[in-house]
Amino acid sequence: MPLFPPMPLAEWRGTKETLHRFAQVVGKIRLAASIRRNHWWNVPFHLTGRGITTRPMGQADGNPVFTIDFDFVDHQLVVAALDGRASSFPLYGQSVASFHDRTLAALDALGVRTEIRTPRPFDLPDSARLFSEDTEHARYDPVQAHRYWCVLSQVALVLEEFAARFSGKASPVHHFWHTFDIAHTRFSERRVEQPPETDPVTREAYSREVVSFGFWFGDESFTEPAFYSYTTPEPAGLAGEPLAPAPARWVERGDSHLAVLRYDDARAESDPRAAVLAFYEGAYRAGAGRAGWDLDGLACPGGITDPLLHRS
Repeated sequence: MPLFPPMPLAEWRGTKETLHRFAQVVGKIRLAASIRRNHWWNVPFHLTGRGITTRPMGQADGNPVFTIDFDFVDHQLVVAALDGRASSFPLYGQSVASFHDRTLAALDALGVRTEIRTPRPFDLPDSARLFSEDTEHARYDPVQAHRYWCVLSQVALVLEEFAARFSGKASPVHHFWHTFDIAHTRFSERRVEQPPETDPVTREAYSREVVSFGFWFGDESFTEPAFYSYTTPEPAGLAGEPLAPAPARWVERGDSHLAVLRYDDARAESDPRAAVLAFYEGAYRAGAGRAGWDLDGLACPGGITDPLLHRS
């Protein structure tokens, strides 16, 4: 498969909307069964050679150690325990309701007892409907699901390459099930004082100053796939900073701005990978520079922090 194959939202909207809710079911199990980490780093999925995984969880809550994996090669959900037992079922032919019920049944078969505290979608149009009652979302095209995973994997490696250039506190490259994007975030040590009414998810995610980078597949608010970056809190004058390559632009997002490079614009560049890296680098220097970060001190050329090793 070539780097960044076509991925128009209109061609797989039904599969994406179903798969997004499948991911939220599993993500909420991960939220319930994992040890909490700063900035919610325990919650997202990570990529594997066949799909995405929760990573091991359990043990501390009295459950056996277990994982839940989406296999986008054989198109199965696989629930596996540390002792070698496993249970799986096909991803195709499922509604959100049947997927929810079969996932819980697979956990039960392995002796895993966990509770989804809010068994409804997060921040989606049908957030008032229980997963167990959603028979509307039931489309799964294996070809499109496989392509989603391939694009996700390609973007992840570009983000890993970009992440290697920074020596400060930074998140892993991880796939968020609530927003269905893949992201990497850089942090400064400056604390952010937020209003008391700020919700707990936001308070923890943005308790420090950040510049974040990622990719999403498109949704109702932005109907095409795109690479993005934002700085929180947003420093004055950020949207006046130049971006590269030329099609990249600043987009208003409420009272802040998002740096955006459309996926198709990146694909049209002579070197799409280099174009995306240049976009992320430019957005980082715009945000961190305006915020007064030590750009030279935090640099990590070639993934090396030791000056002597770097010279050699």
